[in-house]
Amino acid sequence: MPPISADEQAAIWCQRLAGTMDLGDQAAFEAWLAEDPAHITLLEEAAIIWHGAGEVADSPEMIRCRAEAVEELRQANARRWSRTFDWRRWAAMAACLVMALGLVGYFLRDRPASYSTGAGERRIVQLEDGSRLTLDGSTRVDVEMDRKSRRLKLLAGRAKFDVAHDALRPFSVLARNRLTVATGTSFSVELLSRQVRVVLYEGRVEVMAQPDSGPPAVLVPRSSGNSGLVPGRELVAPTTRDAVQITALNAPQSLSWETGMVHFDGQPLSLAVERMNRDAQRTIVVDDPRLADLTVSGVFNSRDTAAFIEGVTALYPIVAREEQGQIILRFKAAAK
Repeated sequence: MPPISADEQAAIWCQRLAGTMDLGDQAAFEAWLAEDPAHITLLEEAAIIWHGAGEVADSPEMIRCRAEAVEELRQANARRWSRTFDWRRWAAMAACLVMALGLVGYFLRDRPASYSTGAGERRIVQLEDGSRLTLDGSTRVDVEMDRKSRRLKLLAGRAKFDVAHDALRPFSVLARNRLTVATGTSFSVELLSRQVRVVLYEGRVEVMAQPDSGPPAVLVPRSSGNSGLVPGRELVAPTTRDAVQITALNAPQSLSWETGMVHFDGQPLSLAVERMNRDAQRTIVVDDPRLADLTVSGVFNSRDTAAFIEGVTALYPIVAREEQGQIILRFKAAAK
């Protein structure tokens, strides 16, 4: 059997220090430290690796923790010939190192990364796994990844997800109470006031209802006559009920928002206004619920609020008034 390397010895001692050592173990550990001053550094590195805190090794908390631990180890090494060496101090120091590394690693690992855009802004983000996010205006996405899963939350707006294939780590996007799960595909998720829209461009996804407690439920079960959501189609899922609708769409046209253009083909005015507001410097407000279901068709520059207002007021008996920095839409009769 080949001899155990110094790195492996350091890893073994790291684990044993976290437990209980008898007098024989303590003497062996003291002898191992005395063999080579480099063993102190190896032990420090092993502690970081063994406790899974490699990703936070350069954080201020970790640097301080490491400095204190190294100083304790050096002081202990300087006292190694003393018969009255206080091993209780050693055990306490080791326990503190274990706790500090574990808590710092947990605290930082558990905090998701957050990516956002302002009004009229577009952003492309490359994630650590190779996946790519394209964010629409006024959008926020939180990202949390570990060895078993890739979990994202769409908190506002719309984003397109080009997912790097990894069958062992599902890629999920939670938008309010609607969960979209994939392993390697291309799709977008849009969060609106009363619904979530999922467009599939490539691959396969499952869209599920995510209750406050309990497991998620598939919204579109596959059957002999139903293949679920397929590329080139959009799923519209209300957030207050489980009824969904799947419709065909022009895929290139549906991505026009990436270049700052929006296409409306008979969409309700309420939805059109929500999309225009992602880039608007002055928020548009539909002040009369009777306006909400009026349909809008056309192509608009998402930053050109004035052209959009001109279009809808020319098509319908709507008047637009600027009030307190907002553009208020009302029926002309009501305005009079």
